Amino acid sequence: MELKQMARLKLKALREMNDGDLGGKLAEIKADLAKARSEKSKGTLKKQTGEIRYMRRDIARILTILNERKAKSAK
Repeated sequence: MELKQMARLKLKALREMNDGDLGGKLAEIKADLAKARSEKSKGTLKKQTGEIRYMRRDIARILTILNERKAKSAK
């Protein structure tokens, strides 16, 4: 199983997405992260070991944007 090389997500691009798109992107990245972690535990993950860090950071960026929007709409 080959993991695809993901482009790192820029904050500006993420802020331009609506909540539905962000939710879809979040699910996609979480699925990729689960695949990468399982491959890492099996020992079959080759050069993408550094990608796990960036996937986790992208997830955090998306969750931060969603929480900021939720807080702003609650005010």
